[in-house]
Amino acid sequence: MTDPQAQAAHAQAAQARAPQAGAAGPPRRALLICNAKARNGGVDLNEIRAVLRAGGIEPVEPPPGDCKALITAHAGSVDRVILGGGDGTMNAAAEALVETGLPLGILPLGTANDLARSLGIPLDPVAAARLITTAQARPADLGWVNGHYYFNVASIGFSAELAGELTAESKKAWGVLGYAVAAVRVLRRVRPFTVTIEHDGQTERVTTIQASVGNGRHYGGGMTVEAGAAVDDGKLDFYSLEVAHWWRLLALLPALRRGTQGRAQDVRAFKTTEIRLTTRKPRPVNTDGELTTYTPAHFKVVPKVIRIFAPGPEARPGARDSLLPL
Repeated sequence: MTDPQAQAAHAQAAQARAPQAGAAGPPRRALLICNAKARNGGVDLNEIRAVLRAGGIEPVEPPPGDCKALITAHAGSVDRVILGGGDGTMNAAAEALVETGLPLGILPLGTANDLARSLGIPLDPVAAARLITTAQARPADLGWVNGHYYFNVASIGFSAELAGELTAESKKAWGVLGYAVAAVRVLRRVRPFTVTIEHDGQTERVTTIQASVGNGRHYGGGMTVEAGAAVDDGKLDFYSLEVAHWWRLLALLPALRRGTQGRAQDVRAFKTTEIRLTTRKPRPVNTDGELTTYTPAHFKVVPKVIRIFAPGPEARPGARDSLLPL
């Protein structure tokens, strides 16, 4: 099933069939999957298990295996999925979470943990586990590109080249600093390219070094796609860095971190729900840090197709960042 609207309808039906968290009866059961290859994947799970059990949740821990297959296999016997890992781990599970309708609890064990940051989930795994026992499962959107779901941002150009350069070993060794180290290497070879943008009845042909389509708020270890973006606003946030020289990125860096880059004259930015990007030659598309498809790329937002245990919108950090100057 590749059509996002059909998948959304399927997800709503699956959510209705899924066991309801908090219902009277035996303890809630959570499928607990931790990515041992994540930067903090070697965390001691004993305290996390204790916190979950104290909150009335019994963890079910299968032998290591494919994340999607594990979720599908256990869908009928648990009422939630708890994933320990980074954004790549969450991305790998997205399709199975949509298909089963099971809500997601996040243990941030990765390098950047951009989805957790976007949702205001504590970055300490024990505190995040405690939140899962008390928080509501709140609806969230997913981005969709050429049949692939993503939580945070999909992009072509500079950040896609950066994703190809950034190895698991460097992320484990350097943490978020690994993004900066890799970025310096990529900057030396980045070149502008031409992309055709189709959205909302308009067609534009521009020269850029990066085109990004955001569903969530944060990406790339601390960058912000747009100051007012949210993972549940039903919108995609697009921006294109149409800069003349790579060093202009250095000047834009503070704005890129705050999400106010759209106010710059050499940055094109808008909100939409569907967009197509076409390039002369196929270019890789980076979704949540993984290269998953190529241009031509068809993007859509799939509203409220997934549920995530998270604080309410009022508790999310940076709610007023849109008021910051460029």
